[in-house]
Amino acid sequence: MARDQLQVLNALDVAKTQWYHFTAIIIAGMGFFTDAYDLFCISLVTKLLGRIYYHVDGSEKPGTLPPNVAAAVNGVAFCGTLAGQLFFGWLGDKLGRKKVYGMTLMVMVLCSVASGLSFGHEPKAVMATLCFFRFWLGFGIGGDYPLSATIMSEYANKKTRGAFVSAVFAMQGFGIMAGGIFAIIISSAFEAKFPAPAYADDALASTVPQADLVWRIILMVGAIPAAMTYYSRSKMPETARYTALVAKDAKQAASDMSKVLQVEIEPEQQKVDEISKEKSKAFSLFSKEFMSRHGLHLLGTTSTWFLLDIAFYSQNLFQKDIFSAIGWIPPAKSMNAIQEVFKIARAQTLIALCSTVPGYWFTVAFIDVIGRFAIQMMGFFFMTVFMFALAIPYNHWTHKENRIGFVIMYSLTFFFANFGPNATTFVVPAEIFPARFRSTCHGISAASGKLGAMVGAFGFLYLAQSPDKNKTDAGYPPGIGVRNSLIVLGVVNFLGILFTFLVPESKGKSLEEMSGENEDNENSISDNRTVPIV
Repeated sequence: MARDQLQVLNALDVAKTQWYHFTAIIIAGMGFFTDAYDLFCISLVTKLLGRIYYHVDGSEKPGTLPPNVAAAVNGVAFCGTLAGQLFFGWLGDKLGRKKVYGMTLMVMVLCSVASGLSFGHEPKAVMATLCFFRFWLGFGIGGDYPLSATIMSEYANKKTRGAFVSAVFAMQGFGIMAGGIFAIIISSAFEAKFPAPAYADDALASTVPQADLVWRIILMVGAIPAAMTYYSRSKMPETARYTALVAKDAKQAASDMSKVLQVEIEPEQQKVDEISKEKSKAFSLFSKEFMSRHGLHLLGTTSTWFLLDIAFYSQNLFQKDIFSAIGWIPPAKSMNAIQEVFKIARAQTLIALCSTVPGYWFTVAFIDVIGRFAIQMMGFFFMTVFMFALAIPYNHWTHKENRIGFVIMYSLTFFFANFGPNATTFVVPAEIFPARFRSTCHGISAASGKLGAMVGAFGFLYLAQSPDKNKTDAGYPPGIGVRNSLIVLGVVNFLGILFTFLVPESKGKSLEEMSGENEDNENSISDNRTVPIV
């Protein structure tokens, strides 16, 4: 027998879209704007770091980061993010969403600045401090995932919850684009002020001393949007679902939401006490009962996010290598150091503008219409199709006259990643688990994704190298080449289709309905355990 919904939670579920919804999207979304800027801006400057700190006199090619250093610089933030997702996800359930929310921003602000201030002129000192601060930057970013998703899902009404949560995540697209645009502006300004010859004309003079400021400025600017959002986060009330269902304070929950919704809400402390009495006997995380109710759900959210991020981060972090391979970015020796930053940033910005950003907002528009399950299946399906369409006739795409076709096909994989599993894997874990585990389970799911990102970041570095050892980048062993790497990513996307069948549909249902929290009978499980038919 289903228990009557608490009035405060019912008021949230049926609330009309109001200004506070948009305020919450902006406050939470600016965190994701910063996350994406900080995570992806490193791919804009890794080539520059190689030129500045790993130049080899007499070499035909500009300096590049050694394999172990490149892997560390690209991947260390993901290690921090994984740790942050697990830690802050757990802390968000223990201390409350709001108490922890400001901490993550302060870590991000301090470490963004510190990353740009990485001290020393010796390569080892600079790279070691850069990696240290980017780890802790990632740690702060990691906390933003479970907290932002949980806060937004607990604030939203059930009719448009998917759109609101995915709108927060969609700010990532603007963050990626902002990183590219800012790098274009900075590199253009420095190129105009400090012109230099191409590497082929004068290897030493092609990297002006001022180039060392370019990468530092690009990294440090990520602190600005995070700092601007801190005050607003500190003023947000705790979510009613945490206050009522976890902290068991009906009066505070009713008071907070009365102000937010501008309606009178009855505290219902007696009902909260009854729920608390039942919850005292309730199952714990990873108990037999939890695994019976939510084990397959957790497997579904972790596996699909893991598989998605292998493909997504491989593509995003190393698109500059793919564009170089097909000649869209000129050979490194034909440019000076700052020109190379400009060309890489331009390519990343075009991809973000034409496919990444539209993909996110298509999800926002349609997620509450066609549902999470359908969007995730469709996204994985088309990512698989386009990846194989790029990989199988790969030699065809490398011809100069076919390069624009390659870029269009490559852009479509980004579009369907974002109008697909990259958004839904973020939304669903914030909806289907009980309030007392919601932040933790989202953190576990997100951390699984970052594990996939690390596989993608480290693996693609090596896999995409040419099988011919004479054509590999300095210090890298022969790989399987870009074509075979794309085939591997196609297979990964296909596996994502299969694991999506473990993920339940949550469209139009309340959070308590999805998690079974409004059931009197502890052993009864609402229909969210069934595989959705869409």
